[in-house]
Amino acid sequence: MFYKYLKINNRFLIVLIAFAHVVVFARVASADELRSYLLQVADKKVSGQYVREAFLKHMKKPFKENASKKVLIIGDSFAQDFFNSVQESGHWSDYQISTRYIPTRCQIFWGNQGERFIEAKDRVFCKNADSLSKAKVQVDKADIVVLAANWTTWSAGLLPETIKQLALKPQQKLVVIGRKSLGKVSIQKLLRLPKAKLSGLRNKVDAKQVAINKLLKKNLSPAVFIDQQQLICGADDSCAVFTPDMKLISFDGGHLTKDGASYVGKQLFQQSVLGKL
Repeated sequence: MFYKYLKINNRFLIVLIAFAHVVVFARVASADELRSYLLQVADKKVSGQYVREAFLKHMKKPFKENASKKVLIIGDSFAQDFFNSVQESGHWSDYQISTRYIPTRCQIFWGNQGERFIEAKDRVFCKNADSLSKAKVQVDKADIVVLAANWTTWSAGLLPETIKQLALKPQQKLVVIGRKSLGKVSIQKLLRLPKAKLSGLRNKVDAKQVAINKLLKKNLSPAVFIDQQQLICGADDSCAVFTPDMKLISFDGGHLTKDGASYVGKQLFQQSVLGKL
């Protein structure tokens, strides 16, 4: 009887040890996969190319005269992020989308009202760059106009007048996407932390970011302005580093990874006016 009991318990012990090895192996494999993933998205050259590529392929793309809605996305690398968020989350797939690139150092404004704010070293460059005035012909053909940028205090302050001068028709829809800051991202620091700590990790965000978004919110209608910082982060002072399924949202604290774009796109379309357009 005792022998039989011992034999059963030995078998149970063997199974238990085997199970423990499987669990340990799975954890190691999972940790290795996460490490490999982080190293891959840490390549800023590759990730930066991802941010730009699709947006640039649609730059100044002419609209076709058919029944599908026409969307014009205007702005800098934050506009590129927004474009990727739309694509990766599967929205507006049957819409015509065209893009216009206005560099951050030039900002979005109408006519010459913002020229005095541009740094002297950038004035020639910005004069030759695309602008809202140069995009007006295409703006007039769009059903939805999206302005997304790494706004400065001065361009955010001028935005109500910019919108007025843009003179959109009543049937056209305007959307202004606010700034975003996901805090400083250090891949080396992330690689040193155990996965258990990574899942709830939050970064402190730039206070200037919050101030500019508050200015935009104050000056614009809720039907126009989307505070993506609030929708992505759920707070003004900090933001999650990873999505719920442990995908890195931003590779540099300002721009989105492919997984981050998918996650952000879902948040924007589920929780804002975008879902109704």
